[in-house]
Amino acid sequence: MPAFVSAYILGITRINKFFFNIASAIIFVIVFSMLYEVISRYVFHAPTTWGMELATLLFGPYFLLGGAYLLHMRGHVNLDLLKHKLSPRNQRLLDVFSFVIIIVFSIIMFSYSFAPAMQAWEYKETSFSAWNPPIWPVKFAIPISVLLLGLQSFAEMLNVLYKEQDQQS
Repeated sequence: MPAFVSAYILGITRINKFFFNIASAIIFVIVFSMLYEVISRYVFHAPTTWGMELATLLFGPYFLLGGAYLLHMRGHVNLDLLKHKLSPRNQRLLDVFSFVIIIVFSIIMFSYSFAPAMQAWEYKETSFSAWNPPIWPVKFAIPISVLLLGLQSFAEMLNVLYKEQDQQS
């Protein structure tokens, strides 16, 4: 495997691991805001204006930002029963085909999500609730996460392709 390919694979995987760790930390914020909301509402009879909305807004980035590293860890749903019946060469071909589908999906999702995220940032869009937080950071989680997913999928595809070449050598 050429050094620049190995560096790309390692680099994008490290970036995605960083975002995965951020996503892992977000769940603590969600849990504590929900806990505070429940205690505030049912124990002190003083519900917050922000508790549920914060949890709702953070769940999207939590869910999205971990996806690319999860792809690297092979944590997504897979057709293992079908795949294990194939020859190693056909398994690699199925992997490459899957990664190409993910890359195409990522390009389409990025092209449809970037403009609304930019518009939300330009207008400093808020939720229009009683709390009224800015929601443009949440909207940017979509194009960022599908871009990272596409880049990780390309890295995984390169890894499969170069492993096949290394095994044939």
